[in-house]
Amino acid sequence: MPVTTEQVIAWIQRSAAVLRENREYLTQLDSPIGDADHGVNMDRGFTAVMDKLPGVADKDAGTILKTVGTTLVSTVGGASGPLYGTAFLRAGMALAGKVELQESDVLAALEAALEGIIARGKAKPGEKTMVDALQPAIETFKVSLGAGDPLKAALAKATESAEQGMKATIPMLATKGRASYLGERSIGHQDPGATSAWLFLRTMGG
Repeated sequence: MPVTTEQVIAWIQRSAAVLRENREYLTQLDSPIGDADHGVNMDRGFTAVMDKLPGVADKDAGTILKTVGTTLVSTVGGASGPLYGTAFLRAGMALAGKVELQESDVLAALEAALEGIIARGKAKPGEKTMVDALQPAIETFKVSLGAGDPLKAALAKATESAEQGMKATIPMLATKGRASYLGERSIGHQDPGATSAWLFLRTMGG
């Protein structure tokens, strides 16, 4: 069953709702190692995205995701705006003109999003960032699809990998972003960006 643009819109709406529900949690995670604003910033960004969605509801998946990306870049403060904005822009570019998505399209969009984050943030695995949740998740997703799993099952497995990657950031020493200024004191805290990345993937499965 291909993924429709209506389902893409529904995922963005679910993401906005989940980010609002977890606004305080994400901010608490950000408090000891960041600027204590990740939850607030993400909620603000997706509130703006929700205002823009009706105007692109009849567009292709690429246009929808690129609209999300440009909105996040212009409304979200800190590092998360440019990073997530780039992720959605790159995913949108990968899906340009598509109104129905196959499993391979979803994989291509996720891979493009991750490549965008890595390029923009100059981050690699093990540096206590959202990459630590996204990279293992996308790898799991790719393997699962290759084994013949249906999309929903592959997304569920990817979400489990993202959760493991998110939790694996707790003992890491941060070497990127605001948290890197803390040195050893960044150890013992879960990365808020990895947490919001996990939330995005969790909502993809419905």
